[in-house]
Amino acid sequence: MSAVEASCHCGAVRLVLAAAPAVVTECNCSICRRYGVIWAYYAPEQVRFVPARPDTDTYMWDDRSLAFHRCRTCGCVTHWWPEPQREQNRMGINARLLEPSVLARARVRHLDGAVSEAYLD
Repeated sequence: MSAVEASCHCGAVRLVLAAAPAVVTECNCSICRRYGVIWAYYAPEQVRFVPARPDTDTYMWDDRSLAFHRCRTCGCVTHWWPEPQREQNRMGINARLLEPSVLARARVRHLDGAVSEAYLD
């Protein structure tokens, strides 16, 4: 599989992913439904940021276990990191930042993050 690129609207935050996602997750929890994101999950070593330290703001809530990043220029939600970062080997990439043709090839799973934390499909 070849690498694919995701980008915020203005291009200030670009992510190079080792491969296109085969599966993505649409969650209905209070934050994901408001952000309107679909998540693709990767190990951090499968993601390269351009620039290496993108200019993002973060938002954390509830148990503060996830830091949601957004571009400081255009405001697009780009990814989340677990906090503390060293304790987990998974991060979420906003798959809506991929080219539509790449996202269209992925299977969409629906997660009931609002109530049961179970996949509905």
